[in-house]
Amino acid sequence: MITGIEVLKFGVENREEAKTFLTDFGLTATASDIDATDLYQTQNGCKIYLFDLTDERLPEAIETGSTLREVTWGVENEQDFERLNLNLANEPGFISSSNKVQCLDPNGMTIVFEKTITKDMPQAKTEGINQFGNVQRVNAASPVYEKAEPVDIGHVVFFTPNLATTQAFYIEKLGFYLSDAYTDRGAFLRCRGEGFHHDLFLLSIPNKPAGLNHVAFVVRDIHEVIGGGLSMNRQSWSTFIGPGRHPISSAYFWYVHSPLGGAFEYYTNDDYLTEDWQPREEEHRLELFTEWAIEGGLDHETRRQVKPA
Repeated sequence: MITGIEVLKFGVENREEAKTFLTDFGLTATASDIDATDLYQTQNGCKIYLFDLTDERLPEAIETGSTLREVTWGVENEQDFERLNLNLANEPGFISSSNKVQCLDPNGMTIVFEKTITKDMPQAKTEGINQFGNVQRVNAASPVYEKAEPVDIGHVVFFTPNLATTQAFYIEKLGFYLSDAYTDRGAFLRCRGEGFHHDLFLLSIPNKPAGLNHVAFVVRDIHEVIGGGLSMNRQSWSTFIGPGRHPISSAYFWYVHSPLGGAFEYYTNDDYLTEDWQPREEEHRLELFTEWAIEGGLDHETRRQVKPA
């Protein structure tokens, strides 16, 4: 079984700026096990490597400039490797060893499969939500966070010029499940039958070539989404959109422009699905992307929407 995204390798134009961003975002700097790179980790051990843009050890990029160059998915056991070897043997860029399988997906992205490295996390301490008929928080206040400390890499989102082919590859070759879809526009995919709403979102926009849209990181609750976004604003990183809520997955979010390419997202509270879930197919509409959202983020001093310059 594929467990989720565990390693991301980026090629960047400005490593110092990227390092500052990842530190401010709440990831932990760790001594890298790859020469001439920088390594950052989430709380559960997912890894984000920074390479120089022209580093020849990186696979070919699917777009110009700073961007994601390689995605590693964790797998659980030897049977997983056997199945992947069989299903991917004829794919471009196929490489196989006793503990690693690698190929290119139809988008041109290098994807790797290795034994899972993430650690089990104790249940995060969060205060419950009080709702009518369901009181979960008694004699306790909801938390306020000074910054975020992401627990996990939740999902990646790619622009793809050939949605049908790329979607079929992940479902038929890798065993992913379709969670929901936008007709001819997007596919939300999860890597396991039972799991959170999506590990991968493929987005097709007319005349838009392959590229990275964003990388999303799981935080503990809505309050950490807000605290993380305010902290990034305080450190002068610009907000793309957020805070807000996605009806298609129920998640609360905050997206920040990233010098690594695309955007980085804090999110929480996405739907948890089983194999009994029936995927919904909807026309792509603004109200499905956001039930509500704040463009430009919140100012850390006034706690009001950032006003356009």
